[in-house]
Amino acid sequence: MGGNPDRELPFFFQKPADSAIVCNPSSSAAAAALSTKVTVVPYPMATSSLQHEAELIVAIAKDGTRIPTESALDHVYGYSIGCDLTRRDLQAEAKKLGRPWDAAKGFDSSCPLSHIVPKEDVTLNDDTEIQLSVNGTIRQSSELGKMIYSTQEIISHLSQLFHLRKGDLIMTGTPAGVSDLNVGDEVSITCGELPPFALLSGNRCEKTC
Repeated sequence: MGGNPDRELPFFFQKPADSAIVCNPSSSAAAAALSTKVTVVPYPMATSSLQHEAELIVAIAKDGTRIPTESALDHVYGYSIGCDLTRRDLQAEAKKLGRPWDAAKGFDSSCPLSHIVPKEDVTLNDDTEIQLSVNGTIRQSSELGKMIYSTQEIISHLSQLFHLRKGDLIMTGTPAGVSDLNVGDEVSITCGELPPFALLSGNRCEKTC
């Protein structure tokens, strides 16, 4: 899940902090019952191929560099689930030209996520399933144990490249099944005991906003 099965070294990209948007923990049906609203994420500019990627998110609790795999979980505050929204056409063009992925990955509201749960309050195992549905149809489904790199390994690898800071959020990789979203699509993501959440793909911004 999320990489080469031959376990080549992982690679990373970054999203700006203001790309994160915390979504309401409900579908449209549940929202109506609770008198709340599904979080609307606008369809981004400059793309005709917006794609979803369901991912476990790890929230860092304390600073660290060169963190050993064996103690990596000591640096974890808690967990969330998120959707790595990607302008796939811009990413494909950047790949072809050998350019960075910033515009494809780091746009406004490109990291919708659920509320973070402290690690002491949730149990996640290798057989915990992460699942993404669009308009009620399952598109992505896999177990956390099938990630190419474990949470501990990801934290350790990242800390060899960057000084991890309290409050950092790490997205960990996505199952097969990524595909396009259209305006009006409702995306729902679940992962074990973590709060589920939903988002509605909103209208495009066709004018100066």
